[in-house]
Parts: sequence; structure tokens; C-alpha cells
Amino acid sequence: MRTLVNSTFKKFYQWRYKRMQRFMQHPKEAQDRIFKKLIQTAQGTEWGKKYGYPSVKNAKDFRKSLPVQDYEAFKPYIVRMMEGEKDLLWSGRVKMFSKSSGTTNDKSKYIPVSSENFRDSHIRGSWDTMTLVYNQLPDCQVFYGKSFLMAGNHDRYPDNPETIYGDVSALMIRNMPKIALPFFEPDLDIVLRDDWESKIKLMAEVACREDVAPLIRMVGGVPTWIIVFFRHILEHSGKSNILEVWPNFELYIHGGVSMAPYREQFQHFLPSEQVNYFEVYNASEGYFATQPNIGEQDMLLLLNNGVYYEFLPMEEWHKDDPQAISLEDVELGKNYAIVISTNAGLWRYLIGDTVMFTSKTPYKIKITGRTKQFVNAFGEEVMVSNTDKALEEACHEMNAIVAEYTVAPVYFKGSGKGGHEWLIEFEKAPQDLDAFNILLDSKLQRINSDYEAKRYKNMALEQLRLRALPRGTFLNWLRSKGRYGNQSKVPRLSNNRQYIDEIITFLERPQV
Repeated sequence: MRTLVNSTFKKFYQWRYKRMQRFMQHPKEAQDRIFKKLIQTAQGTEWGKKYGYPSVKNAKDFRKSLPVQDYEAFKPYIVRMMEGEKDLLWSGRVKMFSKSSGTTNDKSKYIPVSSENFRDSHIRGSWDTMTLVYNQLPDCQVFYGKSFLMAGNHDRYPDNPETIYGDVSALMIRNMPKIALPFFEPDLDIVLRDDWESKIKLMAEVACREDVAPLIRMVGGVPTWIIVFFRHILEHSGKSNILEVWPNFELYIHGGVSMAPYREQFQHFLPSEQVNYFEVYNASEGYFATQPNIGEQDMLLLLNNGVYYEFLPMEEWHKDDPQAISLEDVELGKNYAIVISTNAGLWRYLIGDTVMFTSKTPYKIKITGRTKQFVNAFGEEVMVSNTDKALEEACHEMNAIVAEYTVAPVYFKGSGKGGHEWLIEFEKAPQDLDAFNILLDSKLQRINSDYEAKRYKNMALEQLRLRALPRGTFLNWLRSKGRYGNQSKVPRLSNNRQYIDEIITFLERPQV
């Protein structure tokens, strides 16, 4: 029976791949269709009337009528939507909202998830990912066995119980068709429980059960939290790696943060070439991109999923009236901030993520960081993609494994020079930390020419300062901020010392 089910899915994905090729081959036409549908649907909304959507005929009109927006522009509308009002940002009543925290900011964002956005972006993006998986791996057996679910939690909005909010993963699982449940573990009452620590322990127990473990073929989630989950599995089972528990495991779908700093760790957890890795770009606002080819580290931009894209060049990021460009005007190898308009009522919204295009036939991207996660205190323009790559190369050469890290500037004091301070939590520390420090600095210079210029003969910047932290520091810090869970991430880079000083202060406090 399971063989028949898997072969049926395989044929379905072959059919879907041919449909996906349409937007790959005709990207402008696909985006034009999305744009027209979005504008037409929102013409009668309060937002659409305010910004003259009935008069908007093309993208040029759109840009003239509406500047690039941040979350604060939408917040008053979203509060009203959560309270039950309709026809505000999007046509009709929106009943679901994804809760997005991004990094460790204390203020959560609530992102509308309309029925169209849920169906045509989040769900369709999941189908797109599995279509590309089966296209690359025709012998894949994911639907012969089961997938293990990792998700956050959801709740009802106190001021209007009809409104549901929570992690987008929880919203998707909550609305999963009953026919799909036999293909997943564990039970939904475990997956959707609120307390993350008890949930992950229960999940590990289920993952090790004799009637479950041989069936697990796939898992998806943020690398940080998958590592926590895998550690619990090994602790509970007494095994030395995950494949001793899940002998038929074959696919890890990851997103949220770069895999680069974690590759060595995952090779220890999953020591086999039978395991394939696929990266996805699934945000609270929509499902934007997915990896098309095994072995490549870029992702196919999904142009037919209810999202209209614009891109903000780096020189525009901090202007009062930033000017975005259309998809056809992007250049390869440049950093852009993503601007989206969606079928949930976000309009020219600057979500904060930055990407670089690696191909225009079809359009493929790499995530390079966030507009608020960079270090440019001295003109060095260091992005997360730079530090991830430098760390990956240094760890490979010195047989080290990193669990987490964060970087911030060291400002000029008196006649002293500036620099960067790195806090790193090692899973496996290098034998010579000073040598690792020197190597990491040289790797970053090779990858980023602006940093190299500032480091020339120590004229502007001194060699980076590295501080190794005890195991568990970052997770304990997140827990202390009430941020222990699937959505919480350690900020990689900051152009000020807020996070790094908080962590140092936390570490120096007496631990109860």
C-alpha cells in the first residue's frame, strides 16, 4: 500500500514540475498576473481606497501611489483585523495571523494570513518544495514512510476568540487535512503544545519508539532547534547518531538561518550520503523560495505564489524615501532587500531580509542576511553571509564545530582602534583558539574586500576579538528573555552592542 502511495505522489509531482516550469520560463508574465490580481482584489479595501488602487494600472503607478512600507504602517490595520473587522488590508475577513519575532526583539509582529495566502503561498510553496525534491530524487521514499513534525504553538486572540495567531508552522499543522495525518508524527496534541521544553522531550520519546523510528524519512525545521531535538533523541536512545535511531531517514528540509555554521554538526548527527539537504525560504509572510538542485546553495524564487516582488538596492536601504526596482532590473551578485506585496494585504512591505541573485534564467537567490543585521560601523559592510562563510571555512580547516555565534563592533576609544568582537559557542572547540582567531580574521578579509581594506596594516581596524562561551549560553540567554522556542533566533550581526553586551552581562550574572 505504501509503495502505491509513494508512486502516486511521484507521478503527481512530475505533473506539477511541468506546471512550475511555466513561471521559470516566463517570470515577467507570472509576476504581472500576480500584480494585477492583487490590485484588483484589494480595490474595495480601506487601504486600496486610501492609496487609489482603482487607478493603478501598472507597477509604475503602484510605486507612485505608495512608498515602501515598514510594519508600523500596517500595525493599526492588523489590530483591527484581529478584532474582527474586514476589508481593511485585504478583501474579506482574515482569521489567522502568524506571530513573527525574527530575532530577540521583545515586540512580536502579527502577520495576516488570509485564506488565499495560506492556500496559494504557504501550502503551494510546500508542494513546490516536494515537487523539486522528487524531481531531483526520483527514487525518494518520503511518502513510503513518515515525516516528523517540528512546530511552534498557536492560540486564540483574547479580544476576539475567532482569531487564531501563532507560528506559521503551527497554523499549517492545525489546518492539515485529516487524510494527511497518517504520514506524520507525533500526534498533534504533542506538536502544538505550548511548553517547548516538555514538547521537545515528548517528541524525542516518540521519535525513539520501535513502531515509529523505522518509518521516519524526513524532518524539517530551523537548524538550531533541530540540533536541540537531535540531542534529546540521542540522550533518550543512548545511540551515537540519528541514523542508528532512524535507519531509513533520507531528507532534511531546513530554513530560517544559514546551514553554513552547522554543517559539521549535522555530519556527526547524520553520517551518511543517503541523507539529502534542501533549503527553503518560508517566512511568516509567505513561502518565497526553495532549493531546486542538490549540491547547490541557492534557491528558486517562487513567482506564482501570490507574492509580487520588488527589490531595494543596498544604497537605498536607509534613505527616507527608498526606491525599489522590479525583478527584471536586478543584477547578479548585488545585495538587495526584499519588498513584497502579498495576497494577505501587505503592500510594498520591507520585510528586512536581504538576498543576492545568482541566476536570472530562472531567477535564483541566496539569502545574505537582514537589513538590521550587519556590521558597518567603520565602512566595512560585513553581512551575515560573509561571517557564516568565514566561520565555515575556519572550522573546516581547524576541525572545529560551532553551535552559535554573534558579532558586534568594538568602537574607537581615545587613541585606540576599532574592531569586531565575536562571541562563539563551540560544539567542538579548536585546539588553538588564538590560531583560530587569526585564521577567522584572514578568512573574513578574503571574503569581504571592504573589511580587508579596513584591516590593512591595522590602520583602521584591529584583528577581531574572539571570546568562547560555555555550552548552552545562547539558549539560556534566549530562555531568560522568554524566547525559548522554534521561532527564536540568535542575532548573528548587529551594528551596535546591545545584544552582545546583554549576553556578556547575562554570562557574568550568578546563575541560579
